[in-house]
Formats: sequence, structure tokens, C-alpha cells
Amino acid sequence: MVKLASARDFRTYGPGLTRNRYEYINAGLYLFATVVLTCGFAAQFSSEPKSGLALLLIAFALILIVNFHDLLAHLAGIDFRLPLMELDLQLALVEFGVPITQALGSLLSFLGILFIFIQEEKGYGYFKLERYALNMLVAGPVLWMIGSIHNSCQIYEKANGHVQILQQSVHIPFLTGSLLFLISAILNYYEQSRVIHHGLYLLGRIWVWFGIVGSLLLFIGGFANVSKVFKMQQMDGLRLEKLRGGAQERLLSEREGQVPLILEDQMRRKRHVEDTKIVVPAPTPYKDVLVGHTQTQ
Repeated sequence: MVKLASARDFRTYGPGLTRNRYEYINAGLYLFATVVLTCGFAAQFSSEPKSGLALLLIAFALILIVNFHDLLAHLAGIDFRLPLMELDLQLALVEFGVPITQALGSLLSFLGILFIFIQEEKGYGYFKLERYALNMLVAGPVLWMIGSIHNSCQIYEKANGHVQILQQSVHIPFLTGSLLFLISAILNYYEQSRVIHHGLYLLGRIWVWFGIVGSLLLFIGGFANVSKVFKMQQMDGLRLEKLRGGAQERLLSEREGQVPLILEDQMRRKRHVEDTKIVVPAPTPYKDVLVGHTQTQ
């Protein structure tokens, strides 16, 4: 359950001068979501564990929004030109694949917790939701793990060493936290398959403890991501990654080629109008010339 942490220079989190502010909001919102997530797991040991389920639903929803914003920010940076992914494989696997994978994983986990919450509220008539809930609570961390691996497998060609250190300080906690969530979901699934539990008892202590530790790791990664965003925006001369495989040149040529084509079309129309305004005198027939010559004689 991570978010995209990219070192690309074409990200566009907001319009105009507000893009830096929106990127701060994006990073801060994810950090806040990890705090809510930790509180949601810790509340399972309280006298009102259902309040913990509500906090988990809020955290999953916030992480879903953050990842969707990451996706839009990087697609807007390339003017939503999806064919560029054929030239730059990392653009497809990281900037496009990670947010979608993480968003789907958050959605499945949200639905799994929601089904348990409904079963706890409505009672015995909703036991059929329990099987779907347990399956979703396993499928969500699987997608998080896939997204974390893709997020960590970024290739650096132009980024300096300082940027790469900042990137690793974000990727390692994210990857470790996703692994803990996956292990806890699998262990909880096997534990619940041996005995018959309903409602909140479907979430075992192993799942809760691993979730607390995993959430703390995500908090560390989110805090490191806020620091990374701050330094990437404040430091001058910081080298970031551009598109590869000719995608950068193609994007620039397509952006620059739009204006000349419009101007060329306008100039062509202007010439056509000016040509139509020129009056060309009609040629005098040879017969009329002879008649006029004989009359003068």
C-alpha cells in the first residue's frame, strides 16, 4: 500500500504555479493516511474495535485518491500521450503501472474491510460476505507488493547520487511494509480457514500486529517522501530523469510542431485570399488587334 515515488522531471501535479503546492498536498495527504491507518489497526485492541474499521476505510480511501492523483500528474506531464509508453518501458511499468496497481489494491482492501463492517453491523444474514472479504484482504496486499516492486525497479541515468539516496529512503520502507501486509494477510487467511469466526473475529491478532508494524513502515516511507519532494523542489541544479527511448524527443517535437502547423495553415489561407484579390487583365484577341490597326490606317 504505497504511493508512486518517481524522480521524473515531467510530473505535473497542478496547473501553473500551483503544481508545487499540489505535490506537497499529495505527499502530505499520504502521510496523514498512514497515521490514520496505524490508528485503525491499533483501535482493534480497544473497547470499540468497529471504530478501527471506520479508520481503516478512511485510510484506504485516502490512499486510493493519492494514487489516482499520482497517475493523473504523470499522464498530464506527457500531455496524456499514451503511445509514448511504447518507447519508454519505465513510463508504462512505473509511472503508469504503480498508481493503478496500488489503487486497485487499496480498493480491494477497502471492500474487504467494508464487507466485514457490514457483516458486523447486520449480523448473521451476511455470512456469505466473509469469504469475499478474506479473499480481498489477500488480493489487496498482493497488488501492493507488485506495485512496490515496480516502484523500486527504477532506472537512473541522469539523476545525481543525492536523488537516488532520497529515492531509496522511500522505496525500502514501502517495499518492507507491503511485504508485511502480504504475510499478515496470508497467515490470517489460513488461520481463519481452520476455525469458524464471524465479524471482527475474522481479523486475527497476527493480522493486527503485522498491520501496525507495516503501517509504521509506510509512515516512515511517507515522511521520507515528503522530505524528497521538498528537496527536489528547493534544490537548484538537481538533475532528474527524463523520458527515454526517444520518447522525450518525440514529446518535444509534437509540442513544438503544433504551433508551426497552425501558422503555416493560416499563412496558406492568407496567400489564397490575396491571390483571389489580384485582378489580372484579360488578354486582347489577335483579331481585335488587326481591326484596330486597319482603322488607324
